[in-house]
Amino acid sequence: MKYIAIANALFTRNRRRLAEQLKPKSLVVLNANDIMPTNADGTMGFRQSSDLFYLSGVDQEETVLVLFPDHPDEKFREVLFLRETSELIEIWEGHKLTKEEAEQTSGISRKTIFWTHEFEKVFIQMVFEAEHIYLNTNEHTRNSSEVITRDARMVSQFRDRYPLHRFERLAPLMHSLRAIKQPEEVALLSEAIRITEDGFRRLLKFVKPGVWEYEIEAELLHEFVRQRSKGFAYQPIIASGANACVLHYVENNQPCKDGDVILLDVAAEYGNYNADLTRSIPVNGRFTDRQKAVYQAVLHVMKEAKKLLVPGNVWDDYHKEVGRIMESQLIGLGLLDRQEVAKQDPDLPLYRKYFMHGTSHFLGLDVHDVGNKYRKFEAGMVFTCEPGIYIREEGLGIRLENNILITDTGNVDLMDSIPIEVEEIEDLMNR
Repeated sequence: MKYIAIANALFTRNRRRLAEQLKPKSLVVLNANDIMPTNADGTMGFRQSSDLFYLSGVDQEETVLVLFPDHPDEKFREVLFLRETSELIEIWEGHKLTKEEAEQTSGISRKTIFWTHEFEKVFIQMVFEAEHIYLNTNEHTRNSSEVITRDARMVSQFRDRYPLHRFERLAPLMHSLRAIKQPEEVALLSEAIRITEDGFRRLLKFVKPGVWEYEIEAELLHEFVRQRSKGFAYQPIIASGANACVLHYVENNQPCKDGDVILLDVAAEYGNYNADLTRSIPVNGRFTDRQKAVYQAVLHVMKEAKKLLVPGNVWDDYHKEVGRIMESQLIGLGLLDRQEVAKQDPDLPLYRKYFMHGTSHFLGLDVHDVGNKYRKFEAGMVFTCEPGIYIREEGLGIRLENNILITDTGNVDLMDSIPIEVEEIEDLMNR
């Protein structure tokens, strides 16, 4: 890992918060993510399971965490399994956690930390004292992966081995817990945002006509990695001109032309927590009148939407109100006709032609973090706020995005120091 070690009090507290949500005599099993193959003997970079990291802080493959708060023997209430290292592994792959290091990382006593190959002999001493077994699955509403994960394999194995136990879904509990960010998590998010801001400010001095989208990507990656980030929080979108009208444009292989606007959906991660920033800037440092009008319309919607990210509001009502605000701006830009809007099907609003995605999503250990859309907004939740207008016939796409922390007294824009006003963007690009 590149990031500075996180104090284990966060993970200890997270385990305690989860234990309070479990049914009596419950056992919980969480697995590290698999290392995914590419070709031949190649593998993709490892990314830890967010739930396992949230409860242990361990950022290493082949890790298993088993929690059983009601076990009669104290040494089986929190058990961590690690990949055992060897001289060969040290030579080829580098250092792996010792039990002492894992204790410092997780807050779990080294007396209850075992090697992964010992899982069966230890687990058998735990499972038959349990009435409920909580297992994890990916229940994110946007998940569409067909990969059979380690968690999915365990569900099948456990149903065969322990058919008389009651199996429970862990995901709803983790979604509920992770939606409310702890102070340490806000600090980690804020560090990811600070690094992202440095990268964006660097770009304002770098971008000019003729620069290629991939050169911008390289500038950002250099800035992010040199500040202890693994790199991008997600695949970066660097979309100049008409490319900005492709919502998930990731080719980043075109030259940036004089007179175009670049849509930058780019951010850093830090300590596995993710920022999520979008800005739209003029290639030559000056917006045209039309570009400025569309930009100001998007900025107006963003500012109004931020006011709605407050305790007590709910997801659907929030998005409907943002849609009405966007509708008014599109009429003002001449993109929608007021009379046609008055006659529209409310289930198929006309603004969707130019603003076809949602305004916000949960943010945290995952860029599209877990949470329940039917739960009222609460203090501690972090959302993106990202309206956009995409005019394909004009080859113009504008999106703006900040990260918002909800508090008991309103909200805090965690990105309020990152330039966003037209005048500030132009001034910084032309110094």
